[in-house]
Amino acid sequence: MGKSECEMETKINPIDVLGRTPIEIPLQESLAYLKDKRVLITGAGGSIGSELARQLLLGGTQRIYLFGHGENSIVQIYRELHVLQSQGVGKDAAIVPIIGDMKDREYVRYIISHTRADVIFHCAAYKHVPMMEENPVAVIENNVFGTKNLLDASLESGVGRFVLISTDKAVSPISVYGVSKMLSEKLVLDYSARVSENQSFMFVRFGNVLGSRGSLLPIFMEQIKKGGPLTVTDKNMERFFMTIPEACSLVLQTGGVGENGRSYLLDMGEPLKIVDIAEQVIRLSGLEPYKDIDISFIGCRPGERLYEPLWLKEENPTPTKYPKILSLENRAMETITLDEMLEMLHPICMYDEKKSGQFRDRETLINILRKYIPTLDEFYHVQGRSVPWSRIDEGMEKVVL
Repeated sequence: MGKSECEMETKINPIDVLGRTPIEIPLQESLAYLKDKRVLITGAGGSIGSELARQLLLGGTQRIYLFGHGENSIVQIYRELHVLQSQGVGKDAAIVPIIGDMKDREYVRYIISHTRADVIFHCAAYKHVPMMEENPVAVIENNVFGTKNLLDASLESGVGRFVLISTDKAVSPISVYGVSKMLSEKLVLDYSARVSENQSFMFVRFGNVLGSRGSLLPIFMEQIKKGGPLTVTDKNMERFFMTIPEACSLVLQTGGVGENGRSYLLDMGEPLKIVDIAEQVIRLSGLEPYKDIDISFIGCRPGERLYEPLWLKEENPTPTKYPKILSLENRAMETITLDEMLEMLHPICMYDEKKSGQFRDRETLINILRKYIPTLDEFYHVQGRSVPWSRIDEGMEKVVL
């Protein structure tokens, strides 16, 4: 077992795990709309954001703004892009790192107005489901109100195209993270009705990507390195998967051909069982499942379900003329308006002296979400929970994360 982590990573190719031919998009053609443009990527240090940046170098983009709040990840992709430029890839593009927090409304306004970005790809989000179940106020503050800050600034500064990266967990959400992304989708559609003639706001939804930080492939590889076992939630759990380059190529293409106020879905093929992926990773490592490396079934964690749908039946996904890109029918919130929901959530996430008792009150936040998001309420009811899982001191009168 004494192989280094580096050797293990080079041995496991996400394409081998997927077991299919990768999707190939002619980048030069699909990125033509970005030639000589200024493009800002939020969450640029993350798996999706950094791959978007790599592919943008090929498209003749004039300037790439790498926006993120984690300096280490931004430094890493900044250096990597400069290495690519030294090898002749997109050598004329200016690469500008920007450290900041999208929750800071005035800073976001300043950045968007001063960069004069033509296109924004909004990838930034808190996204680890079980962790966000323990930090529900933080995920709503960041993912929902952070997105709202970006949309307000983009509308005000005349950003030409705004593309939100969304997730299958926004469909009939059963976790606070899923609710946050569903509300972000609704925000983008709401703002699309306010844009000027030359602006287009849209979202692109897809499932899991293989190989992203904290996802199952690097976790499995690390578990194999330690001799196992590989941990899988349930024998029947399955997910839709793409590689990071596939998803990013399709996102970039959608950003160019997508229309204002439209919702898009990436065609991810058939779902894969997690246990099958675990067994495949073990075999690709030259080992035998259940003999050399065992697989342990640990049960679903907070906010997880066995199957993640990619769309609602009412959204009626329809093929576009572009392969692997589907169009969805927009659905309004049924039980409450978006503005009413945001008004109730705002004093919980942002301090309001007149409503100071609500600040960081997770119980009030969850009660609001459960009242108006039936799928979340039903899931919490089935699991016998009134508020998200928490390991905060039980002696506290009120948990205020």
